[in-house]
Amino acid sequence: MAKTIRLTMAQALTRYLARQMAEIDGERLPFFGGVWAIFGHGNVAALGEALYQVREELPTFRAHNEQAMAHAAIAFGKAHFRRRAMAATTSIGPGATNLVTAAAVAHVNRLPLLLLPGDVFANRIPDPVLQQVEDFGDGTVSANDCFRPVSRYFDRITRPEQIVPALGRAMQVLTDPAECGPVTLALCQDVQAEAYDYPESFFEERLWTQRRPRPDLAELMETAEALRRARKPLIIAGGGVLYSQASAALARFVEATGIPVCETQGGKSSLPDDHPLNMAAIGVTGTSAANRLAEEADVVLAVGTRLQDFTTGSWALFKSEGKTIIGLNVQPFDAGKHRAITLVADAREGLKELEKALEGWSAPPGWAENARRGKDEWRQAAARVTAATNAALPSDAQVIGAVQRVMGSGVTLLHAAGGLPGELHKLWQAGRPGSYHAEYGYSCMGYEIAGGLGVKMAKPDEEVVVMVGDGSYLMLNSEIATSVMLGLKLTIVLLDNRGFGCINRLQMSAGGASFNNLFTDARHEVLPEIDFAAHAASLGAISEKVAGIADLEAALERAKANTRTTVLVIETDPLVSTEAGGHWWDVAVPEVSPRREVEAARRGYEEKVKLQRVGD
Repeated sequence: MAKTIRLTMAQALTRYLARQMAEIDGERLPFFGGVWAIFGHGNVAALGEALYQVREELPTFRAHNEQAMAHAAIAFGKAHFRRRAMAATTSIGPGATNLVTAAAVAHVNRLPLLLLPGDVFANRIPDPVLQQVEDFGDGTVSANDCFRPVSRYFDRITRPEQIVPALGRAMQVLTDPAECGPVTLALCQDVQAEAYDYPESFFEERLWTQRRPRPDLAELMETAEALRRARKPLIIAGGGVLYSQASAALARFVEATGIPVCETQGGKSSLPDDHPLNMAAIGVTGTSAANRLAEEADVVLAVGTRLQDFTTGSWALFKSEGKTIIGLNVQPFDAGKHRAITLVADAREGLKELEKALEGWSAPPGWAENARRGKDEWRQAAARVTAATNAALPSDAQVIGAVQRVMGSGVTLLHAAGGLPGELHKLWQAGRPGSYHAEYGYSCMGYEIAGGLGVKMAKPDEEVVVMVGDGSYLMLNSEIATSVMLGLKLTIVLLDNRGFGCINRLQMSAGGASFNNLFTDARHEVLPEIDFAAHAASLGAISEKVAGIADLEAALERAKANTRTTVLVIETDPLVSTEAGGHWWDVAVPEVSPRREVEAARRGYEEKVKLQRVGD
């Protein structure tokens, strides 16, 4: 008869999580780097006690905001290329719903995240309990049902034995390259405390390794034939290249075939920026080098990318008649987008097999030479906009140039949302794979500082630089205090343009009046004078406000020697962005308006829409 051990459901959950393992570069590590927890009445008594029992094997980290702690967990998983993950637990109520935005971030970006919100009483005797959301027509609903559309797997644990199959399914999703995404296990608070005789075998240590599906032979041959016919082939490297750790395979493939590469936000750093055939960013926030080739390409090999609208220029970027899209992706849903030839496979294995199938073939030499010339021209344009100046209010690009010159390409650079993604995608010169960390799939303001904390937890020996605007900083800055508390140093460069400058520029480009984005254009009695340096200092950081680019560079040099999170504040121009590179983005302009500026923008919009390739 199988041996059993009597535990509460919460104790079984935490013991199981502590026994799941991963192997990274030959080292066996816990799959879960820990559990982020903000306790309340829905999780403190049972799950809190269970976490205490395993605190050495499965560390618990206290945060200051539920959304932020889940962002940190997401960044940890991304920094590990999805080979490890973290969990986050909250009480029932606002703590739980604060996690929903982070769940959407993980869902869109296909990243592992385990969410463990408290839930209502399964026995319903005390209903309605504090913070319970009641549905007048459905007694089974709780606030946690909000997680259903933003979870890859959702389960509500209403009996203690249900945790056994639920955790098995959770681990399958968290470690599957095609299904990977957030898992939500809603834990009824009475069930957390109930005991059950669990089989001891359930708690045996298990090693989870990366599955690498190889391509179907027929799909491989069709792909190879399409590329052999190509005169102007192009590769788009997406985040899947990094998650598959396929950078070396991509470099070999590119060097064997002579096909130029461009990178999505998620795929940037797939190749070093100085690789001669890396044209860098593509699409709306792309370089002139990449976008010029994309317009001409007759075959586009999209590797590990969702082909979202910023990559395709709202599907107006690729202009070659009769072009062919090839989707090399581990997820069939992504591989088949835009009527692509599908090559469903792990990125690394797919590139290896494709290189063999194309042995002896390479792109026309003139195409690669054309790409190199375009890259040289772009490098010169980028150097001009990132050069240091004495401007009272420098541009974002000039700040980026300063950070690049002082910190170099060896740091991990993290950002999200607003104007910085557009500038950094074009201008940052990434070094090794994973050194450029962008959250631009969900474009979530507030991810930056919490995400930087998660990256630092994954890479404690590396320098992590966070670039953030004042808008995102004001939304979510509390994890500065957490970074100080945990002794995890970040270097945060805060660009203060006194509002939401990126959206203000978009508003104006669509013919709208500058309205409700910058402080000066929002309804106010008094304009706020926010002392960001003093605020950061109050959270425990070393901080200073700098007067310009020269001062910023000197402050960055000082920050290198600091052992505590450092926040450097610089005021920037809200109206200036890099004109070089880029591409049109479909943001619908009103068809009628009393403003002449809107009417003019609408006429321009209608011309651009004609370039979109509907169904192509």
